[in-house]
Amino acid sequence: MSTDTDSEDIEFESLSMTEKRPLVPEPKPKRSSNVQNDDAQGQVQRTPQFVYTLAFFAAIGGFLFGYDTGVVSGAMLLLQPEFELDSVWEEMVVSATILFAAIFALVGGPLNDKIGRKAVTVVASLVFTGGAVLLGVAQNKVMLLAGRSILGVGIGLASMTVPMYIAECAPVHLRGRLVTVNNLFITGGQFVASVLDGVFSYDKKNGWRWMLGLAAVPSAVQFVGFLFLPESPRWLIKHGRITEAREVLQKCRGTEDVEEELNTVKELCEEDQRLMEETGKENILMKILRTPSVRRAVLVGSGLQLIQQVSGINTVMYYSATIIRMTGVRDTSLAIWLAAMTAGVNFVFTILGVWLVERIGRRPLILGSLVGVLISLVVLAVGFQLAAFHSPPVTFRESNDTCSSYSWCEDCIENSDCGFCYTEIGKSVVNGSCVTVATNLTDGAGQGRCDSDPLTPGTVWAHGYCPTDYSWMGLLGLVMYLMFFAPGMGPMPWTINSEIYPLWARSTGNAISTATNWFFNLAVAMSFLTLTESITKYGTY
Repeated sequence: MSTDTDSEDIEFESLSMTEKRPLVPEPKPKRSSNVQNDDAQGQVQRTPQFVYTLAFFAAIGGFLFGYDTGVVSGAMLLLQPEFELDSVWEEMVVSATILFAAIFALVGGPLNDKIGRKAVTVVASLVFTGGAVLLGVAQNKVMLLAGRSILGVGIGLASMTVPMYIAECAPVHLRGRLVTVNNLFITGGQFVASVLDGVFSYDKKNGWRWMLGLAAVPSAVQFVGFLFLPESPRWLIKHGRITEAREVLQKCRGTEDVEEELNTVKELCEEDQRLMEETGKENILMKILRTPSVRRAVLVGSGLQLIQQVSGINTVMYYSATIIRMTGVRDTSLAIWLAAMTAGVNFVFTILGVWLVERIGRRPLILGSLVGVLISLVVLAVGFQLAAFHSPPVTFRESNDTCSSYSWCEDCIENSDCGFCYTEIGKSVVNGSCVTVATNLTDGAGQGRCDSDPLTPGTVWAHGYCPTDYSWMGLLGLVMYLMFFAPGMGPMPWTINSEIYPLWARSTGNAISTATNWFFNLAVAMSFLTLTESITKYGTY
């Protein structure tokens, strides 16, 4: 099979997710795409440090993506009482970033073709810095929503640009691994964000400002770093900047002898230009739809991104602390630290994916990951169902409003305006009552025994959760989910999408698949809390 993924005659049926195929083709006489054979012949070139430096600064975009995903989970527990956010506003604050990320992932396609991968990444880092600063100084929920929207612009541009930039600069034998490193940075960002959530969770008043505002630091680092990094060699060649492209290839390949590779890419760009002239000013999207092999590639690439999101990963990450609270963990800081632990699991098992991607291939990782994710969601659903079936009863009436009409704790907490107040004797729950949530307290009831700050000893206020002996099942389900998701369905959709499109359709194909990811991410995030209230938590999973 040819290693020329940029040719017009690419047949999608012949693609194998276990094969490594170059986006900037390697000189065929000098190296084989089979790395093990090259090792045997002693012909593998040493990878220059410059490639790893380039991948590091590019992958900071992934870190920012992950940091935003992770930080909002813990920050939301502090933002909700600070700005009196109901479930609709919580979903809006979380989902504003996703909506704008989806829109600007689509915008990023033509923008990448016009001004280049480097310029788009620089713009994304500047925008992200501005959004983080605005969040850090937000005075009301409108400013909060605006800051989250600005973050979405930066994340959308970076999420479709970074994997493509790394793939076009990396040597073929490292391409899959380095693109997967971007996903490692995403999970690393989630882990760092969760740890910072835990650290700042003790500052109930201003902790969220530090959580959200510190995102400006890595984005500023990326901005400075990218000022010294080159443009993608493929983009430079396409725009006739041959001398610059030669210098970039020499740095990325660690050799002066790049003429054959340079000429190969030039020929592909000329063929690309010839095809575009033959079709006149036909829209690239229409050309993709008219080309069966590329159309199938876009369907598969977008399908993988769709499956990644509907399996629930970003619901788990956005609302991990909230989910842990739902399982019955009463202390906010403990819930945030447990969320940090689950983010750590995600990070560690993504490293496993980096190690496995070039050893067992893309397809086995995806299939094994999906099976494990399914089992994990069943564990989560069963855990929540057992907790619901063993929900403490309401045996004590403290009011004559809507909340007092509920007979069980589980029914009570499904109404966000109600909470469960009870007395704890050992491990027993007695004198449980359902009362209205206070509007003038950070945490407490509007009347009755729990209408005080602090509460009297032995009295417990449960808002958003019920006391249960099945908390461990929810935590186990989350950990299992991330263990299976992280090595496979986490990085593989991004890796595969960076590999399967021909030259002329690469930016547009990546834009379409990335936008698909964000739009379904938005749909899941916007509906999660509403679903848990309408069809119960176990029904949602």
